[in-house]
Amino acid sequence: MSFTVSPVAIVFFFAVIAVTLGITYWAAKRSHTTSELYAAGGRINAWQNGWAVAGDILSAAVLLGGVGMFFTSGYDAVLYAFPVLMGIVIALGLVAGPMRRLGRFTFTDAAAIGLSPVPIRIIAALSTLAVLLMYLTAQMLGAGGLIQILFGIPFAVAVTIVGLLMVIYVAFGGMLATTWVQITKAVLLVTGISLLGILALAQTDFSLDQLYARAISVHRLGANLMQPGGLGLSRIEATSLTMAFAFGIPGMPHLLMRFFTVPDPVTARRSLVVGISVMAFTFVLIYLVLGPAGVAFVTDNPAFATASGGVQGGTNMVVLHLARSVGGDVIFGLIAAVAFATILAVVSGITVAAASALSHDLYVHVFARGRADERRETIIFRGSCVVIGAAGIGLGIAFQGQNILFLTGLLFSIAASSCFPMLVMAMFWSRLTTAGAVAGGAVGLGLSVGLIIIGPSVWVQVLGNAVAIIPLSQPAIISVPAAFATMVIVSWLGRRTKTVLT
Repeated sequence: MSFTVSPVAIVFFFAVIAVTLGITYWAAKRSHTTSELYAAGGRINAWQNGWAVAGDILSAAVLLGGVGMFFTSGYDAVLYAFPVLMGIVIALGLVAGPMRRLGRFTFTDAAAIGLSPVPIRIIAALSTLAVLLMYLTAQMLGAGGLIQILFGIPFAVAVTIVGLLMVIYVAFGGMLATTWVQITKAVLLVTGISLLGILALAQTDFSLDQLYARAISVHRLGANLMQPGGLGLSRIEATSLTMAFAFGIPGMPHLLMRFFTVPDPVTARRSLVVGISVMAFTFVLIYLVLGPAGVAFVTDNPAFATASGGVQGGTNMVVLHLARSVGGDVIFGLIAAVAFATILAVVSGITVAAASALSHDLYVHVFARGRADERRETIIFRGSCVVIGAAGIGLGIAFQGQNILFLTGLLFSIAASSCFPMLVMAMFWSRLTTAGAVAGGAVGLGLSVGLIIIGPSVWVQVLGNAVAIIPLSQPAIISVPAAFATMVIVSWLGRRTKTVLT
């Protein structure tokens, strides 16, 4: 497959790398203690953290995968947007304040309050790693396709480049660097897609009706493009997807760590209000303007087609082709740079949280039993960044070709089924026992991962089998209730047994 290399895009690309490396250099001088590495010393204000929260959520899956999913399935792509805002509202009202009061660095700190810490930290760390490694995979797919288009290099090499960059950012700059990279990326993203939206609308005299009519005329769904049903989801699967995002967002470990970068619970809540405002504006632009515009101006355009009739770089790259179509090389370069900054920022946040699970939750509190000094913990944290980077590269290559927004829906199912139940029950149900929390977390984690593996998304699309063992592609509707029910039953039985024995 051949790609047209854009000198302008390459200049923007290296500019993003230069800026983010500069931020990392600046942050590295201020990131020596574990508090600074994990939580930026708790010195981030509400506006800064709000934009960083938006940066965490507005990943490559939203920008690249959102437009790509609209390109193939139409209106149903919004199923991946509005439940996210529901999840932020749940985090705002239910999680932010208590998390900031109870925890120190990771969501496990809060989940382990009042319970035996070692088993809780083990199951919580495993859940964190399962969620974040799948999230990292989705971002790596976007990175590989993006650099492949920019430079015309093999996908595996492109993924490796991003993996090496993210290790450098996090290992040296920690959470402070990650926060400012997120802020920079979020500002660039909002600016870039606003400009792209204006240019796309200008092609149809700023008429959404004309834009939608043009998209409908060239899409295989026809008039059904702007109607529900393009993804072919049953009501059960649509409900399951909504549950995954609504409960997965307030259970995402790298997002929960943001509550520790601010000085107090009030600032944590205020930052979420800022974040949800930025995200709502972005979702409106992506799903109501850029998605239809991608269909209207990229479909059947020979400049962006492969010999087999597909889209160069896959559907994840439709937004880049749209940028070139309506704005030429300069806008293409800008949007490519924004997409790349988006990926770098999100993988940095993921890596901080995953490395923290290995160093803070497992090494310090499980293996060293809380007796590790800060210097050794810092070394373990940086070594963990290398391990996570290598895993991300391998998974990105293995899942090549998958829609990154679809993969994101799966990882939120894992977060909703394991991290969220453990956190909420530990904070709000005083009768929860350690055995109940561990059993519920294990059931949620095992069921969600297991059902994903034997469902269509992995069993058929990744492993190549003809038919999935179960037809359900989104497991949250089963695994979330099962996790909560297990915690209640095991905790109740454990207390009941103690009462009988005494």
